[in-house]
Amino acid sequence: MTEQTPPTPPYRDPQLPFAKRIDDLLERLTLEEKVSFLHQYAPAVDRLGIAAWRTGQEALHGVAWMGPATVFPQAVGLGATWNTDLVRRIGEAVSKEARAMHARDDRVGLNVWSPTVNLLRHPLWGRNEEGYSEDPKLTSAIATAYTRGLRGEHPTYWRTAPVLKHWLAHNNETDRATSSSSVRPRVLHEYDLRAFRETVEAGAVAGVMPAYNLVNGRPNHVSPYLREHLRAWTDEDLLVCSDAGAPSNLVDHEHYYDTHEEATAAALLAGVDSFTDHGTESAQIVGRVQGAYEKGLLTEADIDTAVRRQLSVRFRLGEFDPRYDPYAGTHDFDTPAHRVLALEAAEQAVVLLKNDGLLPLAPDTRVAVVGLLADECKLDWYSGTLIHRSTPLEGLYERFGAERVEFAEGVDRIRLKTSAGVFLQVPAVEADDEVRGAEGALDPALLAGRTDLPPLTTDPAGTELALIDWGEGVLTLRAPDGRYLSVAEDGYVRASADQPGGWVVQETFRLEPHANGHLLRHIGTGRHVSVAADGVKVADGNPEVFEMLVVERGEEAVRRAAEQADVVVVVAGNDPHINGRETEDRTTLHLPEHQERLLRAARAANPRTVLTLVSAYPYTVRTSALPAVLWTAHGGQAAGTALARILSGDVSPGGRLPQTWYEDDGDLPGLLDYDVIGSRQTYLYFEGTPLFPFGHGLSYASFSYGDLATAVDGDAVHVSFTVTNTGDVSADEVAQLYTRAVEPTVTRPRRELVAHRRVTLAPGEKTELAFEVPLSAFEFWDVARGGRRLEPGPYDLLAGSSSEDVRLRTTVLLDGEPDAPRPVLQRGLEAADFDEQSGAAIVDRTKAAGDAVTPEPNRTAELVYRDCDLGDGVTEVSVTVAGEGVVELSLDGGAVLAPLSPETATPGPYDYITLDAGIVAEGVHDVHIRLRGPLRLAHVGFSG
Repeated sequence: MTEQTPPTPPYRDPQLPFAKRIDDLLERLTLEEKVSFLHQYAPAVDRLGIAAWRTGQEALHGVAWMGPATVFPQAVGLGATWNTDLVRRIGEAVSKEARAMHARDDRVGLNVWSPTVNLLRHPLWGRNEEGYSEDPKLTSAIATAYTRGLRGEHPTYWRTAPVLKHWLAHNNETDRATSSSSVRPRVLHEYDLRAFRETVEAGAVAGVMPAYNLVNGRPNHVSPYLREHLRAWTDEDLLVCSDAGAPSNLVDHEHYYDTHEEATAAALLAGVDSFTDHGTESAQIVGRVQGAYEKGLLTEADIDTAVRRQLSVRFRLGEFDPRYDPYAGTHDFDTPAHRVLALEAAEQAVVLLKNDGLLPLAPDTRVAVVGLLADECKLDWYSGTLIHRSTPLEGLYERFGAERVEFAEGVDRIRLKTSAGVFLQVPAVEADDEVRGAEGALDPALLAGRTDLPPLTTDPAGTELALIDWGEGVLTLRAPDGRYLSVAEDGYVRASADQPGGWVVQETFRLEPHANGHLLRHIGTGRHVSVAADGVKVADGNPEVFEMLVVERGEEAVRRAAEQADVVVVVAGNDPHINGRETEDRTTLHLPEHQERLLRAARAANPRTVLTLVSAYPYTVRTSALPAVLWTAHGGQAAGTALARILSGDVSPGGRLPQTWYEDDGDLPGLLDYDVIGSRQTYLYFEGTPLFPFGHGLSYASFSYGDLATAVDGDAVHVSFTVTNTGDVSADEVAQLYTRAVEPTVTRPRRELVAHRRVTLAPGEKTELAFEVPLSAFEFWDVARGGRRLEPGPYDLLAGSSSEDVRLRTTVLLDGEPDAPRPVLQRGLEAADFDEQSGAAIVDRTKAAGDAVTPEPNRTAELVYRDCDLGDGVTEVSVTVAGEGVVELSLDGGAVLAPLSPETATPGPYDYITLDAGIVAEGVHDVHIRLRGPLRLAHVGFSG
């Protein structure tokens, strides 16, 4: 007899649809096994041949955290390219490297937590570098391109499975785990949801990650929007992965629930499918889910739903069909093509902000390259480890020849003298070139500092240190061999770090005036530096008082270099780990004073000065005396070569600003003010004069626009025009198409991007660009109807090279639904559906769903609801409220008709009562409501 081969179980049968295979697998898994899958680190199930698996692999602009990989420009730099084809190719390269790295190191995951589609609403947000743009249309276009590259083109199997971050309305690091973003319905639907929606609907997204913050008083991890909006946009089983530690925050920091079992159940029921909490240890989450199940807060069907979504991603990644997975043999890593692509991306990300004819530089130009970033290739928290590295100095050496390039970093060179009359000394050692994170780490926040090098000591001569002030008194100190002073877990100060970095940066200090000298405080530990017999350390007591002796100011070195050159290139900007990063917002748009000093010195010594800003965010700078200004995000491994090719004219700059550059801090709203309409934020609503507008960017060529034609056909407006290169060099132009409602009945954007295209044109070349703009692009969210509406009337179409540089315009008449008064007799007024407000915040009506409105702390809330139709007359008004305080209602800003107030405070914020009062009114009026005290208003009704 021959032994029969056991039948292939359905979940292993590649001929069956994924849904049937997942059904079969779910039936075979025990409840305990399914619960274990809900943690980020899902264990293996050996009896079924299922391998261990984890969600999450950072890949924002290259594979991050897992050692060497190709490093592309920061995400905001990719946004500045305005080039969807380029970004798609970058996504392909990143996903191929993820596959290649996964094949040799299974710690590298294929469920990539990228891209970030949070809109760059406020330029002081610490994570500005992670987003693409302040505009939802541009953000979704770039994000869609990146996710398509990450996903791959196979109809069934995915190369990697991208997860969008961070859902929703998340632009502040200050109190990010406890702050609530107050987002009115129009802002929600017209702004914050749009970037997610259009990217999800494109079909290359595997899931989303909720953000740490709350929206309208409710944590994002229990948001009904996950069900009401996200899952309604696609038929795919989207995987919702929590942010790290956020499930515990629901109880520990936000205090939204009393127990972790209750919180975990609420998050799972809201739509969270994978819980990222307590690192690799799953016992806490597993225990909470089991506890919630035993208490009846969850059913096995609820658990199955979450596990199904995870398994759907795993099947799409080919885990269960290794023979059929078209990407299983991918080994493309650090290929010549990837290096060329990194250079192309870095070149296309450079934005020429100003040029009075100084650029491009002639081949025989003598160049002085100066500044704190002149010889740096900075990485950020979500970077991989560099394989190749190009700084501006290296790029200019290569392009112009070392003999024609002078360099001055501009650091202040100092020695620190102790109270004993001796100086801090860096011991001479043969230190290797160890790079932080080179071996990769699942959680780089846990990487420890080096303790294998000797701590600093003192001696009569001491060591000259390079001091950089990064602003707000935050300093770094560097030894002559290039190593930064750092503090490891044992508390000793060593010259041990290749760069500042880490989740808690251990390379930053403050000099604090004390008596006749300074204390040196280590920022990471909060402790002062002291000198002990066994070395220099940080300690709680006995701080050393230092006298700082300046050997040379940075301006002196800059002046010497500038005087010897034909042109000075000042490279200024930020270190992505200092003063503006994840966990830390910026406080100002201004350059740090140290860099302002260097810029002034360079300009005074040589007026032919080019300012090159290399930064993760916009600055405000005085440009009137500068003949040329450029900006680029931190450009990855090829940044220096790209910059040199732009400066020399080998490549004409073609990048465009993805966000507004404001003139002054006074132009900005509060960081936590998310009402882009009411506070006139971003280019959409800003009424001032920006330093540089959204979409701005110059070229070494010139372009003319013509032949504008439009046609309204069915559900779209067809627009075409021509662009001609009228210059004498080949160059890229980014043609931008905007619209504007001419006669809106509500506040609408000053102009709004509806389409764009980046094209390369040779001198004299002409091309026709055609766009199909759906009529939905002209709609707005009508709070009176609770849905989108196309308002009939004239709309301007504006074509040009920026939001302010409009070359062509025309007007089209569109049919739509006419404006109508609010039918308040039938629907009443939902409190959050106001047209205008001041002093109000939107909060959660209940923990599960709904909105209410309450006054901001120590303020009176004013709400206006326009054009409310009271019909032939009403005799009674009712309000649904919780808490204590007063509701005052008036019509058209007149006298108060009905003050309503609970006799006593309700027991809790969700214990609503209905109050009634008599009024007499008829016809159409603007309803004004004033809220005083800690009162929540959910609804207003009219009858009679």
